[in-house]
Amino acid sequence: MNNSTIGQSGNEQPLGLKIFAHLFSIVFHPLFIPLYVSLFLLYVHPSYFAGYDSYDKFWLPLRVSYATIFLPLFTVFLSKQLKFIDSVFLRTQKDRIIPYIASGIYFFWLYMVFNNDKGVPSILTSFIFGVFLVSSAALIANIYFKVSMHAIAMGGMLGLFIVILQQNTMLMTVPLCIALLIAGLVCTARLIVSDHQPKEIYSGLLLGAACQFIAAVIFI
Repeated sequence: MNNSTIGQSGNEQPLGLKIFAHLFSIVFHPLFIPLYVSLFLLYVHPSYFAGYDSYDKFWLPLRVSYATIFLPLFTVFLSKQLKFIDSVFLRTQKDRIIPYIASGIYFFWLYMVFNNDKGVPSILTSFIFGVFLVSSAALIANIYFKVSMHAIAMGGMLGLFIVILQQNTMLMTVPLCIALLIAGLVCTARLIVSDHQPKEIYSGLLLGAACQFIAAVIFI
């Protein structure tokens, strides 16, 4: 099945389903996942940030958001204004090259900041390093096919939750089940409203999870 066939099948879906798929794709955009993970570690996990006061808990998500949301979005916007890319939605492999390179630099910078800050738990440093690793791997994979960035993000989230499960620092049954449900819905949504092939979804999930496992071996 080629891309055009998938796109046509997506257009035949009921309007309500397509709206829901678009909404899910926006709410769980890849750039938002590091922030969501940081908030989970801050406010849901009982021990990683136990020593943080309210001031530190306020600033940490802002630091994550600046490097993983604002700077990448600004890069995409600037690239579109300078006509380096055709669309801010990065629908083609060519459009994704500059954002991948720039985002990799931002992620590595955030990793260096956290790695040098002894107050930041190793689990978050490991996660951000995994995000850097997968952005680099996605840049290489982009040479051959358009791997799903949404699936990469979902794989990274699942990979981190599995790492936490292995550490046995909290009961992860409910969080992991919710993460699996979200990942399934997001990946299904991408098949409905994008031109991704299933292999681009599955490879993204595996790539995201694998990079988190590699980062965990290094840092944890």
